[in-house]
Amino acid sequence: MELALSQEHIARMVRHCEDAYPFEGCGILLGRAEDERKTVVDVLPTGNAREEGAQHNRYLIPPEQTLEGELAAEERGLEVVGYFHSHPDHPPRPSEHDRENAWPWYSYLIVSVRDGRAAGHRSWQLREDRTGFDEEALVSLDKM
Repeated sequence: MELALSQEHIARMVRHCEDAYPFEGCGILLGRAEDERKTVVDVLPTGNAREEGAQHNRYLIPPEQTLEGELAAEERGLEVVGYFHSHPDHPPRPSEHDRENAWPWYSYLIVSVRDGRAAGHRSWQLREDRTGFDEEALVSLDKM
């Protein structure tokens, strides 16, 4: 599977995650899924509803914002194709907590933020048997 998105989508996620530092920033990816590609059409930054003491290494999209994202997708003929979040001062690889709380099929784009500045991003998809993640190729819509 691959995830296609524009530089503007990446810039919006990066800004949101840098602004959230030293806590985890998060949000929803809206788009379309066709064959082996998910194409992002919009990025919806959200709040992090985790208690403040846990926000440095955990995120929770508020339920009302999850519902708003699902309704916005439906109204536009899109679907929720994934989620993004940051790893403050850690690499953009899923943690065990990420694995325990993820769902198969969805894309999980992780932005590494070190000392307040983005330091890379990668996307992942949880295996159907939930044993781990496989990395997704990132494809630029700007070159299509």
